[in-house]
Amino acid sequence: MTDRDMIEIAMRQSAEDIGCRPEDLKADKNVVLLHKRGKNARKYYQEPITCNLVSYGNNVVAASAGETLDIVSEYVGKFEFFRCFETPAIHWLNQRLMERGHKICFMAEYYLPDVDRLSNLSCAYETRILGREDFGPLYLPEWSNALCRQRPHLDVLGVGAYDADRLIGLAACSADCEDMWQIGVDVLPGYRRQGIACALTSALAKEIMDRDKVPFYCTAWSNIRSARNALKSGFVPAWVEMTAKPAAIVDGMDR
Repeated sequence: MTDRDMIEIAMRQSAEDIGCRPEDLKADKNVVLLHKRGKNARKYYQEPITCNLVSYGNNVVAASAGETLDIVSEYVGKFEFFRCFETPAIHWLNQRLMERGHKICFMAEYYLPDVDRLSNLSCAYETRILGREDFGPLYLPEWSNALCRQRPHLDVLGVGAYDADRLIGLAACSADCEDMWQIGVDVLPGYRRQGIACALTSALAKEIMDRDKVPFYCTAWSNIRSARNALKSGFVPAWVEMTAKPAAIVDGMDR
């Protein structure tokens, strides 16, 4: 599978997630349309979604509910596409969304492997391939980035690092959609800064590709440690997203 194959698959998936065409994500002009979550959208996307802005570095495709379509259309027409994902422009959008009971919710950067940079990285500890049957006792706070307690049926594959028989690092992936599996990784505090996370991440990416799936990785822009791990593991930035939801939902997330 080539880099081009993976970006094309990712674009097809993004189109399914928001209801656009893959060609819209390659256009040299911004695209605004009604949001329509496809039946094969990534499983962690939960309605209601007020709007979702997606960019692969060419433009912004903005999918919005009818109630806010006029605001979102004005927004992407007002700013250069990459500025739609940064302040102070975001304040403009958020203020107008709030007038109708909505708020900016999620912002994230997504990464795909660079096949020329993906390699077998050394790890000072024994590593083991893990499957669904191994995950049962691991739904614990220390592995909450690698495994998802809310959607355990989607966790399909992992690579663990062991100090003797103690699990000290875990990269695992969830089958968030048919063709793409998302990687998360955790390392116990006393074992960090030894290259364990990137060794596990790159090893798992290779295992995923061996199964003809596309591995992807997501970080918040402010999570420098996670972004560094993505780059060291052989991943590169591929697309960004920003999502808005009803204000009541956003306000209740951190309570």
